[in-house]
Amino acid sequence: MTWNIRTGGQDRGGPDRRDRVAQVVAEQRPDVLAVQELRGLDVPGFAARVGLRPYLANSWLGQPVAVLVRPAWPVLTAGPVRRPFHHAAQRVVVGTDAGPLTVLGTHLCPYSGTRRLVEAGWAAAALRRSRAGPALLAGDLNTLDPYDEHVERVGRLPPGYRRRHLRSDGRTVDSRAVARLLATGLVDLGAATGPTAPTGHGGAEFADMRLDYLLGTGALAARLTRVRVVRDAETELASDHYPVLAEFDLSPPPLPPR
Repeated sequence: MTWNIRTGGQDRGGPDRRDRVAQVVAEQRPDVLAVQELRGLDVPGFAARVGLRPYLANSWLGQPVAVLVRPAWPVLTAGPVRRPFHHAAQRVVVGTDAGPLTVLGTHLCPYSGTRRLVEAGWAAAALRRSRAGPALLAGDLNTLDPYDEHVERVGRLPPGYRRRHLRSDGRTVDSRAVARLLATGLVDLGAATGPTAPTGHGGAEFADMRLDYLLGTGALAARLTRVRVVRDAETELASDHYPVLAEFDLSPPPLPPR
């Protein structure tokens, strides 16, 4: 599951949403959770509350991200991607019965399409060695997909937010970051799921947009059994983004014989 929980689950001068966030995670029970916008959140405490182990990447400018993993799944390696992302990127390799699964959780720059394009290149490079096997890029990419022009949707945004999604000509929708990732052979697992922002909680910077992605290698896409945007009473108010949940035909690796 990937989810942008908006400023650590707390709004400045607004509601504390952390209990709602924890309830959603507890109800969906993801084995692996890529979570973004963790400013001010006690990540180890939150992870313990929902029964997951945290692997945190701090941000040099924006907000931290993390990949949380259920204890039944062994973590083989974990560490942040050493590039100056606006937010951050965390890579975790999880043991499965199909071999190591590489998960890259990230959150691309919200303000500049060119910056997102560069960050997409860094993310693609971080997954290069894993492309032959199961690998997943999960996160808020702040980018519309390249399958549609999205002109009407972007046109509904206030001018300041509209500029974030347009190229330098002020007219062409900028989908280059997702296109670059797809060009490496990654598969858009949630292409048919629909918008991920805004929710009922709000989000003036969104206009029924799919900005949150699960992109998998072919080896992982072959094991996909279900993918959906989680829309219910709790996710309407827990964040300004909905979570995206995918299920795969994978199990923890067998225990070694005694």
